[in-house]
Amino acid sequence: MNGKKYELTKEILDSLRDVEGFPIGKDEDIIALSDPPYYTACPNPWIGEFIERYGRPYDPEERYEREPFAADVREGKNDPIYNAHSYHTKVPHKAIMRYILHYTDPGDIVFDGFCGTGMTGVAAQMCGNPDPEFREKVEREMPDVVWGARRAVLCDLSPAATFIAYNYNNPVDPVEFEREAKRILAEVEKECGWMYETNHLVDGKVQFKADLDGTRTPVKGRINYTVWSDVFVCPSCSEEIVFWEAAVDQKEGKVRDEFPCPHCGAMMTKRSLERAWEYVHDEAIGETVRRAKQVPVLINYSVGKKRFEKVPDENDLALIQRIEEVEIPYWYPTDRMPDGYNTEQPKVSHGFTHFHHFYTKRSLACLAVLWNCFRFQDRKITSRLLYSFTSLYQRVTKMAEYRKGGGSGNIPNFYIPSFNWEPNVYEVCKRKLRNIITALIAMSLCRSQNTISTQSAGQLHQIKSSSTDYIFTDPPFGGNIMYSEMNFLWEAWLRVFTNNHSEAVVNRVQRKGLPEYQALMERCFAENYRILKPGRWMTVEFHNSQNRVWMAIQQALTRAGFIIADVRTLDKKQGTFKQVTTTSAVKQDLIISAYKPNGGLEERFKLTAGTAEGVWDFVRQHLRHLPIAPEKDGILQYVPERQKHLLYDRMVAFHVQRGIIVPISAADFYLGLYQRFPERDGMYFLPDQVPLYEQKRLAASRVEQVSLFVHDEKSAIRWLRIQLSDHPQTYQEIQPKFMIESRNTDRHEAMPELADLLEQNFLKDEEGRWYVPDPNREADLEKLREKALLREFETYKTTKGRLKVFRTEAVRAGFKKCWSERDYDMIIEIGDRLPPEILQEDDVLLMYYDNAETRLENN
Repeated sequence: MNGKKYELTKEILDSLRDVEGFPIGKDEDIIALSDPPYYTACPNPWIGEFIERYGRPYDPEERYEREPFAADVREGKNDPIYNAHSYHTKVPHKAIMRYILHYTDPGDIVFDGFCGTGMTGVAAQMCGNPDPEFREKVEREMPDVVWGARRAVLCDLSPAATFIAYNYNNPVDPVEFEREAKRILAEVEKECGWMYETNHLVDGKVQFKADLDGTRTPVKGRINYTVWSDVFVCPSCSEEIVFWEAAVDQKEGKVRDEFPCPHCGAMMTKRSLERAWEYVHDEAIGETVRRAKQVPVLINYSVGKKRFEKVPDENDLALIQRIEEVEIPYWYPTDRMPDGYNTEQPKVSHGFTHFHHFYTKRSLACLAVLWNCFRFQDRKITSRLLYSFTSLYQRVTKMAEYRKGGGSGNIPNFYIPSFNWEPNVYEVCKRKLRNIITALIAMSLCRSQNTISTQSAGQLHQIKSSSTDYIFTDPPFGGNIMYSEMNFLWEAWLRVFTNNHSEAVVNRVQRKGLPEYQALMERCFAENYRILKPGRWMTVEFHNSQNRVWMAIQQALTRAGFIIADVRTLDKKQGTFKQVTTTSAVKQDLIISAYKPNGGLEERFKLTAGTAEGVWDFVRQHLRHLPIAPEKDGILQYVPERQKHLLYDRMVAFHVQRGIIVPISAADFYLGLYQRFPERDGMYFLPDQVPLYEQKRLAASRVEQVSLFVHDEKSAIRWLRIQLSDHPQTYQEIQPKFMIESRNTDRHEAMPELADLLEQNFLKDEEGRWYVPDPNREADLEKLREKALLREFETYKTTKGRLKVFRTEAVRAGFKKCWSERDYDMIIEIGDRLPPEILQEDDVLLMYYDNAETRLENN
């Protein structure tokens, strides 16, 4: 930046140690891994300078308006940039580009606090020079797109992740890199080639060739991979059984569920076997270790361009034994495996207590040679070579599972398969380098710099408030992946490790449950909220099949101050998005669009908080941030956030999160909404939004119908409103359909009878047909219904013990009344009596409960 020289020193590191997420490692290793000012393997002290140099200060007068990005995104993973390096989760950069192009202008600052491999940074750069085919495709979908590079600030807790991200975002000359890579590979092959030689057999006989001097030498093949098998002990005769030989049907390539012992003939299953163990001297740590016995059972090799397979012969076994006895002359990691949720399985099942136990001696020796050669090159070339090295990851460990026909499957979470695939490390590296060179060529036109920091996203002191223009992030999702554990295999080579104290994860070994996860995510989102400019957007991609984790994320977002404007689910089969019509049904990937209220709203709200004027000011601003008329394939899509009950929920959340009493009842809110804002198809709009919606509605082939699953009282009422909105119906007409839809009601839900639901929420004409009431009458019905719900809530207060069956709507109404009366103790008392999973999966109940806890702690 500005030609200034930057150096990361031990004095600077000392000043950063108190920053949350400072990694574990020696100063010299952190410094060696870093490339200041654009990348540091620790908290980056130059982020603020980067933003000041390339960004624009927040201007309250700047006009900025964007709807949530509501178009379909179809981007596969068959891209050279995407495939250059493996990681546990990764969003294709071309998908992220669409969001960046929609929400930002050229030169804007984009932030990602859970950057992983840095795809957000790649996307920001590629907006400046996309490939022609992608450019043409985007311009068809987004006619108003403005091309131009954006700048990215990337952050992750993991040194492995930020190192990968740095290399994805650090331009390198692909020609120079390829020349150096080929030179090094030639050196490695010269030193390690003998480890991957085997005699060529035909019909079990060694083939020979005649040399120039007339001597005959065996024809040598190059080993492509070796398959290793677990060894077990027969419980009947105590003889050892090579699992591959006993259980695999060689013709079908399948593992039999039941098979005979080759020694005594007793029938058995894998579960009935005991593992065979052996004791060996581990020269790396100077100890005798106990490990699961594994033996080579199949070698796949090439002679010329032809491939062959063989059972290891005496020469192959002698070669393996020779390699076992050779001392590796280069450094390699010997760190002890950390305690973790997933790291115990290999310790218990195979005795893998240290890093190097995950490799065969041959693979470890070859990797050590590669690592030694890679580390003594030009700084930028060295970094990219080491990045290439880390891209090998599981494929060269004993976690790579053998699959019929060759190749391997990468198994997550440190699972050690019964048949593992030991590849020729040199060949794997050569193929990977070709992929990386292809990716480098694709990225060679991107010359803008991004900046990367290794730290917690929950403490971003280097970044000023209201200084970033957009946030795209793909955060950790509960307990699905233990990043700090899985990244250990990378970080041991890099010699810098994740400080997992602030890792946002559900992990019993770290003593983090869902509440701890939510609290950590809330801190991260709070920092995101602080650094984001008012009125700007954050996109959160979230993957989880557990409703309670989605509730935790949603609650963390709203407690941080964000307002959720749109939630869509990614249909992986179709590659499309569909809007979420309930707040708790999460079975697919979510795309969450949330915004930070603009400064004007917040300033006005300080003056009008607790008044009806503040309520309607919020609603006007929120409606302005919602999609107006998204369409797909000629079908006008429904916008759930424009429904009255969700508008009411967002308004209540806005008040509660700021500690303000909600000044208006649901009945008065619905009436006021009807009086102030035009309604179309069950959705509410600002007056100036209606012409566009009606124009789109006329042009559309049809309007999307909302599909609704009835699981509780609230969803039942919404289902009835949809049923009765077209034409009035009698009880007899409604009842059969309602019985079908409500057959899967939540077990805890004390669902009122259909007659009571109709009586409390709808009106009946002279012919006995139920219909949706006029909004002016609806307010009176809502007040009567609220009284009935509060009477029900009073009965819960007089009982003791767990509430096993109850009306969720009554608890919601009761919590709302307790909040208005500042009776936080009662909210906590009733909340503690609810089933924990219900409290965690209901966004309204959780919001009141969490905020009541906060109020009590602060008092």
